[in-house]
Amino acid sequence: METAEALVVQIQALSGSAEDVSHLHSCLKQSEELLRQPTSLAPFLDRLDPSKHSLGYLYLLEAFTSCPISKEQANELILLIVRFVNSCNAEQIRLAPDKFVSVCKRLKDQAMLLDAPIRGVSAMLTAIRKLQPSSEHLTTLHPDFLLLCILAKCYKTGLHLLEDDIFEVDLPRDLFLYCYYGAMICVGLKQFQKSLELLHNVVTSPMSNLNAIAVEAYKKYILVSLIHHGQFSTAFPKYTSNVAQRNLKNFTQPYLDLASSYSNGKISELEMFVLSNKDKFELDNNLGLVKQVVSSMYKRNIQRLTQTYLTLSLQDIANRVQLNSPKEAEMHVLKMIQDGEIYATINQKDGMVRFIEDPEQYKTCEMIEHIDSSIRRIMALSKKLTAIDECMSCDPLYLAKIGRERHKFDFDDFDNVPQKFNT
Repeated sequence: METAEALVVQIQALSGSAEDVSHLHSCLKQSEELLRQPTSLAPFLDRLDPSKHSLGYLYLLEAFTSCPISKEQANELILLIVRFVNSCNAEQIRLAPDKFVSVCKRLKDQAMLLDAPIRGVSAMLTAIRKLQPSSEHLTTLHPDFLLLCILAKCYKTGLHLLEDDIFEVDLPRDLFLYCYYGAMICVGLKQFQKSLELLHNVVTSPMSNLNAIAVEAYKKYILVSLIHHGQFSTAFPKYTSNVAQRNLKNFTQPYLDLASSYSNGKISELEMFVLSNKDKFELDNNLGLVKQVVSSMYKRNIQRLTQTYLTLSLQDIANRVQLNSPKEAEMHVLKMIQDGEIYATINQKDGMVRFIEDPEQYKTCEMIEHIDSSIRRIMALSKKLTAIDECMSCDPLYLAKIGRERHKFDFDDFDNVPQKFNT
């Protein structure tokens, strides 16, 4: 206890200048064995200010939270970690990122243990911002934050983080989970296009072995494609890994069969297929999405009618789309008009629907601002990609790999090529 006492005094004395904090970091590394001894560190934490003594507080807190925690103690632990995350000094905690991540992951675990994921959402977002060197950096806390948002149904909070453009990734698994959880958040907000982009990233990411995240992402990719586009292509982009192209279809056959049944356009057959495979979809926690797929078929069939007819009665729409009544057809049409999926007017008096052209002329101030914003973002992304390409071309590991590959060629013949072109 006297040694721990001395360590606390040292933390208090060496938490001022950057030079002192660097020296403190070395001392804390040497004291890790002491911190792992079965003694109560809570009294020592009370003597430190998390905003001033952030690095030392982090070492003690990480050791304190590494001990088994009961459900009764979880509530106090959450409050302790949240207080630290909100007040800690970002520069100090970045000296020991692994320990900071470890503490934050325990916050997530305790919040889930208490079945109160919302208690970790705000603090986890703060932790990410303090850990990130820039908003373009994907940390290992990103997936944990998005998972908490899903469980707490804080979809808009999660979407705020997904708006960042990510260019730097430490661990591939973090990217897989980030895109997968992010896609689920977008589905919750009915932002299906963004969801498809994220799922596409998972399915087409480089991988040497097929992983469970990619399999689950491919299942959802099929379902969201049907909901949003009304179709699904089994062809993979050329840049998809060979492992994914060879194996993904073997683990997702019921979903591919669902897409095949959907393409027939017959709602009764689709409903029968879903009913016969309900247990499989339910086991994958995808039954809700599958039901949305079935519902979207009504929309697709109504959209097809707009390509053929200028006017139709609600009764005709109900008959052609296999709805139970004109009233149900009216509800579907109204919802599609509201969502901007079709352009039509309904005459309540005679029950007729008149389909019209897209009224958007692309010349309003709002549309011009949207287009201008998109152009500026694309230009910024183009500059960033150019910078990354230049950085990669100077990377020693990349140059070494290129150098090894050059040895595969016959350089005598290679040197003669320009002469042949010159003649």
